[in-house]
Amino acid sequence: MSDIRVDITHKTEPAEAGFGDFVALLKPRVMSLVVFTALVGLLVAPNTLHPIEAFAAIVFIALGAGAAGALNMWWDADIDRQMRRTARRPVPAGTVEPGEALGFGLGLSLIAVFMLGLAANWLAAGLLAFTIFFYAVVYTMWLKRATPQNIVIGGAAGAFPPMIGWVVATGHVGIEAVLMFALIFMWTPPHFWALALFMNDDYTRAKVPMLTVTHGRRATRVHVLVYTLALVPVALGAGLTSIGGPVYLAVALVLNAIFVAGALRLSQRTEVEAEADRYRAEKSFFKFSLLYLFGHFLAFLIEATPWAALLRSQFAYWGL
Repeated sequence: MSDIRVDITHKTEPAEAGFGDFVALLKPRVMSLVVFTALVGLLVAPNTLHPIEAFAAIVFIALGAGAAGALNMWWDADIDRQMRRTARRPVPAGTVEPGEALGFGLGLSLIAVFMLGLAANWLAAGLLAFTIFFYAVVYTMWLKRATPQNIVIGGAAGAFPPMIGWVVATGHVGIEAVLMFALIFMWTPPHFWALALFMNDDYTRAKVPMLTVTHGRRATRVHVLVYTLALVPVALGAGLTSIGGPVYLAVALVLNAIFVAGALRLSQRTEVEAEADRYRAEKSFFKFSLLYLFGHFLAFLIEATPWAALLRSQFAYWGL
């Protein structure tokens, strides 16, 4: 009687992608900032939209931002695997196949742009399409791996949402929309370079030419200070337009004073000091930079309320 051998081999299959994995592809934390700034741009505009129209527009802007995030994760999977901060993203972790991420991103892009055009206007839809293209192609596929100025130029992608929100409401680009764009554009380099200061090992390992990798941390600290100082007049200048006012200017003065003080502190630190306290000051500056941007846009929103309008009228009455 011949031996009968049963070969029992357990093959490990990749985990099937779940709903949460596709949500992660949208970069929810980045999307939340996009949604907030776009909403502010829409609400501070002089025209008023029906709440349903406004809600639909914000949903499609959010989908567009998520689509750009998915395309970014698809293209950057190779370097994401080498960075501690990004290694657990769905594509490098293997829970979402690269082709799935690409199809998901392209599909959402088409839906978001087309539906925003129908819900609002085609200028806003065109700006959304350009934003997705700029982030996914110009920044992700080209600038990020080509130049230490990747964040400087690529920051435009994150600066468009309030402008898109403004155009949704008005149908045109105004100086207020340009200044909201400029505020985020100038804020982006010091924000990301602060992150790079304490995550430099990740960028070095992944061979991403971040400024800290190509020019060193000392030069990066100087750049953070220079861009922070250049940001101040943009932030304060926005307060002199129709979307600004006494509340915004008061908030902006405080936030910018703290931000400049933080940048000065970073510029004076040595690497010995930074390593000794595990880059505590750099991490604090990075965290505050998020509060800085949120505070400015919240102040824009407050200025659009009837209470702020009454306050402005009192200032005008007293000649202030």
